Amino acid sequence: MLSATVRAAGDLDLAEECAQEAYVSALKAWSRDGVPERPGAWLTTAARNQALDRLRREATLRRKLPLLVEPAAVDANDPADADRTESAVPDDRLRLVFTCCHPTLSPDARVALTLRLVCGVPTPDVARAFLVPEPTMAARITRAKKKISEARIPYRVPGPAELPERLDSVLTAVHLLFSTGHTAGDGDALLREDLCDRALHLARTLVVLLPEQAESRGLLGLLLLTDARRPTRTDEDGRLLLLAEQDRTRWNQRAIMEGLTVTAGALASGPPGRFTLQAAIAGVHAVAPSVERTDWPRIVHLYDLLLAVWSTPVVALNRAVAVSFARGPASALPLLDDLAADPRLTRYPYLFASRGHVLQRLGDAAGAARSYRRAMELTANAAERAFLAQRLAEVSRTDLPPG
Repeated sequence: MLSATVRAAGDLDLAEECAQEAYVSALKAWSRDGVPERPGAWLTTAARNQALDRLRREATLRRKLPLLVEPAAVDANDPADADRTESAVPDDRLRLVFTCCHPTLSPDARVALTLRLVCGVPTPDVARAFLVPEPTMAARITRAKKKISEARIPYRVPGPAELPERLDSVLTAVHLLFSTGHTAGDGDALLREDLCDRALHLARTLVVLLPEQAESRGLLGLLLLTDARRPTRTDEDGRLLLLAEQDRTRWNQRAIMEGLTVTAGALASGPPGRFTLQAAIAGVHAVAPSVERTDWPRIVHLYDLLLAVWSTPVVALNRAVAVSFARGPASALPLLDDLAADPRLTRYPYLFASRGHVLQRLGDAAGAARSYRRAMELTANAAERAFLAQRLAEVSRTDLPPG
């Protein structure tokens, strides 16, 4: 709805206001007349009409609306127009994604703006994904929207020559959208399935739109293989289940087969990029019969390749965890200690949770307890906090034998 409205409004802030006004109109009209047959088309048309009315009333604003286009009139009561409005939404959404990921914006601003506007991720969750305070992220998003207007960035999918500058940011935004849904930043539930589904839809659309781009296929493979475990990530009570506790017979085998096929195609297209390498790692997990029988040395090797093309502290942390299974916890502890000195991870709960698990396996109950407590302080998700509290109770009530 927002993506379609911005074509008429030509301004991101105005489009957001008109979308909100359309919801208010719907509450009144639908309460009186009933819900229309195609509510999505009704809302989109109402928002676009709001935008056009605002533009007509305030003609002087046209100079400040570089994205303005004159859309054909759409009748919300005409089924043909309603179908056309709904069918245009995926393309409109991707146009907005590519607009938000314009190279005149900083890479972080591109991804943050996409998550907030296109994907509907709340600003606090966007801030959490970037490990920055919420006011900092809110200011960053505001500046990015203003720059789009001032730079007269066109609202369209770029041509082939422009794609390399934008595609990585687009894929990053979709990946972070999925990650935000895969493990919710706060709330009672571990997952936000709506965000996972939205990310999968965008990834599939990108593959259709850009079939020649190996990294688009790599991202889709990664999301499919990761999402295949969705039914087993929590038990019936919502308790978080580690990989070792999950019933692998309940993993979505159809998604795994599709993910492996897509990933194999991406790997065959040339030197793999970061999403294709992450998909390959997810594929090793997907085919392993158990945690113990997982090919951990291969996973470590894939992380080495990933660090060569995408050196981030989170990737290094994931590699350290893989090392703990491939070579034992004693080999991983120095790696985790080094990462603890990285200022980007000082408030990253998974660093302390991973360190607690390694210390627990080494029999250091006191050290494990300190790490688990710190992880709990930094975690706002109830399911994760409950899991960490259980781990803390385990190490607090007994001396741990090394193992």
